[in-house]
Amino acid sequence: MNTRMRRAAVAVAAGAMAVSLAACGSAKESGDKSESSGSAAKGDNIKVGLLLPENKTARYEKFDRPLIEKKIKELTDNKATIQYNNARQDANLQAQQVDTMITNKVDVLILDAVDAKAIKNSVQKAVDAGIKVVAYDRLAEGPISAYTSFDNVEVGRTQGKALLEALGDKAKDSQIVMMNGSVTDPNAAQFKQGAHEVLDGKVKVGKEFDTKEWSPDNANANMEAAISALGKNKIAGVYSANDGMAGGIITALKAAGIDVPVTGQDAELAGVQRIVSGEQYMSVYKPYAPEAAAAAEMAVALAKGESLDSIAKDKVSSGSAKDVPSVLVPVTSLTKDNINDTVIKDGVYTAAEICTGKYKAACDKLGIK
Repeated sequence: MNTRMRRAAVAVAAGAMAVSLAACGSAKESGDKSESSGSAAKGDNIKVGLLLPENKTARYEKFDRPLIEKKIKELTDNKATIQYNNARQDANLQAQQVDTMITNKVDVLILDAVDAKAIKNSVQKAVDAGIKVVAYDRLAEGPISAYTSFDNVEVGRTQGKALLEALGDKAKDSQIVMMNGSVTDPNAAQFKQGAHEVLDGKVKVGKEFDTKEWSPDNANANMEAAISALGKNKIAGVYSANDGMAGGIITALKAAGIDVPVTGQDAELAGVQRIVSGEQYMSVYKPYAPEAAAAAEMAVALAKGESLDSIAKDKVSSGSAKDVPSVLVPVTSLTKDNINDTVIKDGVYTAAEICTGKYKAACDKLGIK
């Protein structure tokens, strides 16, 4: 399954590259024409707003932002203006940032919502002001024009399958703890759905938590509560919805002298290092480049009044928008056995970044280079 998903990811990335090249060509052609009023005649001189949700997770500032900005510049012959803000996990602050983007009259907004439901009125205000909205990574409520993310239900399935694989024959006689993400994040509900599809009936769930704000500290406290309630010898594994929470969970497990498989997501550097050392069993590797490319391509097309037909092959519906043109990117189960073929091969990290100090011997044993 992992090999198939890796091939799919490569195919998506290649497709995104092809679309990018085509978009660059059309952008230059439209730029050669005399400009008139209306978004369709803007050429490359567009104004793009980019709002990301938080900076505790390393991915947004290290990967998403630079990848999106670079792709927008490529698609517009370096003529686009990009306005950026990070909400630092504050839904009210993000609403204010949308207002600022409206005041600054951006042509299109790429929005990764802190709270997908709370942002609905802000999305409506942007659309009322003539601004198209691309929902990025989370399916924001409101009249969005496009959406790109990963197949979030498949993410949960991938995590669940990996945990069952780690438990092996003893799964049916074991109980686990489930540490889901925040209830304000629709992705968290989809991860949970996918995980339950795989785990239900195969292993007993002793305790399950929805973790406020995806906080590692909250996950740590929840894990301590689970250990106290279930007993340290009664936990065979932990489903953790992402790597940040996995770190907090593993700290609690270590303090109690428990060594069991723990899942994750996002392939954060600390998560990859824990996989190398054996503290964490797996993560879900989500190739950010094709997701970022899709967001940039759709945003530029919308700003210019162009069709999304050649970019968005999927349709997704939310509680307030139906059949939204979408790009869904495949994912891969990351374990100690495929680090070279995933995050290193794709240039996310170098072996030197992963194999620091105490991880070097384990890296050498795994052949990470």
